[in-house]
Amino acid sequence: MKLVSSIQTVSMRLFPCFFGLLLGLLLLLPLPAQAASSAAIRAYDDVNATTKNYAGQDLVRAEFSNARLADADFSGADLRGAVFNGSALTGANLHGVNFSDGIAYLSDLSNADLSDAILTSAMLLKSNFRGATVTGADFSDAMLDREQILHLCQTASGTNPVTGVDTRESLGCP
Repeated sequence: MKLVSSIQTVSMRLFPCFFGLLLGLLLLLPLPAQAASSAAIRAYDDVNATTKNYAGQDLVRAEFSNARLADADFSGADLRGAVFNGSALTGANLHGVNFSDGIAYLSDLSNADLSDAILTSAMLLKSNFRGATVTGADFSDAMLDREQILHLCQTASGTNPVTGVDTRESLGCP
């Protein structure tokens, strides 16, 4: 009887230690990685858009690959983190969009309206901005090809109404 009592006493003292150790191991072991759901990313691949009105829409992290969006209306759209890869946006209305952290690679934005747009930390390499309107646009920390910066500086003016940043200053114009 005394032996059973001793075993019960020892086990009662060790149980919290064992439970704590087990809980600690569970918390310290890495959990399996969870991939983002493909539903979280909206892709518009090889789009020959018949509907070209995206004005005011929430297009965060949307992907447009080889999309033909000439004269499309994106005015006021939330394009944070969106990707335009090899897309044609000639003459598109991007007035007042938020394209922060977005990517426009090998895209044609010639004659596009980027006035009052926020393009902070956007990657805009190998893209064409000839004839684009950038009055009041904020390019702070954006990456553009030097040739495009020099071209945009020829007509850049104004201050972004949301960020308060001068367009010429954000492009690093001389």
